[in-house]
Amino acid sequence: MSATIHWTESHTDHRARWHSESAAPPPGRVVVADDRMSAATAHRLACEGTALLWRGDYPHARRLLTAMGRRVDRKPPRPGNSPAETFHLLRRARGHRARVLGRLLVRLEDDYTLRLRRAPDVRRACAEAYGPPRGPLVVSLTELLGVVGAWQWREKGVDVPALGARIHPHYGVFSPVRGEYVDLVARAPLPPSAHRRTAFDLGTGTGVLAALLARRGVGRVVATDAGPRALACARDNVRRLGLDGRVRITGPCLYPRGRASLVVCNPPWIPARPSSALEQGVYDPDSAMLRGFLAELTDRLEPGGEGWLILSDLAERLGLRPPGELARLIASSGLRVAGRLDTRPRHPRAGDTTDPLHAARSAEITSLWRLTPA
Repeated sequence: MSATIHWTESHTDHRARWHSESAAPPPGRVVVADDRMSAATAHRLACEGTALLWRGDYPHARRLLTAMGRRVDRKPPRPGNSPAETFHLLRRARGHRARVLGRLLVRLEDDYTLRLRRAPDVRRACAEAYGPPRGPLVVSLTELLGVVGAWQWREKGVDVPALGARIHPHYGVFSPVRGEYVDLVARAPLPPSAHRRTAFDLGTGTGVLAALLARRGVGRVVATDAGPRALACARDNVRRLGLDGRVRITGPCLYPRGRASLVVCNPPWIPARPSSALEQGVYDPDSAMLRGFLAELTDRLEPGGEGWLILSDLAERLGLRPPGELARLIASSGLRVAGRLDTRPRHPRAGDTTDPLHAARSAEITSLWRLTPA
């Protein structure tokens, strides 16, 4: 059953469907706000748990959101006594920031029209993110900005040099902006039988690795994912690239049926709880996907086949995964390491010296582990 949000406006009670991608419950107290509300008042009310349903000018709402963010940021989290503690304190602070800023709300009409002065047309972006409209909807402004930004990325696409093409990420699907893991898959030597046989791409997301394997000459690629948005996104990209006959998208599941000469998996690299669907590409409690991949790999490989695990060591550097645990998981799954390719991160955060986690991020290594049965 859909959650409902209630508020009073012009002495009349109103209600609408509530939606939150982070699964936040509908706020218990809602007041109507407009251009007359100061940033200080908005920040205070939001910190107290009151949601603000915006009825003023759209650009003003964006400026107000920025001003509220500056007020939240005046109290940065203290550094922890270890990288792991610092990581958790930062996550907690970011969660608080997201909750406070997420209390500035907007109402979308029956067709996703945003009826505010100088508001952009967000109907198509919302339809692609949320599906067909089902009546008025209230969302946070921060979520709506994310929906619009994702739609713009979807329209423009992300250039993937290793693929020689653009990938079009959908809302809620992790974008291949960190190209180092794609480059590893482009460099690794394919098993001899891969050109004639099948490869699995587990947790395909946008479908970028499945497409790359097909472009490299793998005979047939079966790509899986657990998320409906990712499955739709991967199918869209495979179609755009003209690879429908070479790549099959299936799910929701981790492993498809059968065996393969190559099984590729790029699981989330941080063993922590995600706060939204998009974060599931980065955070995975207890490394469930990593463990599932390793546990079944031996039984899913054809003779002479390989499993490729693409994983960052950031969790070890932050103290979130014990040293040597990955090696133990590999060995306990009846596997051995046949080879390894490493790369350094190229994303901007790796060079941000103001980041409290800079020491770990700057030293991070992403590896492709070539695994075979022991």
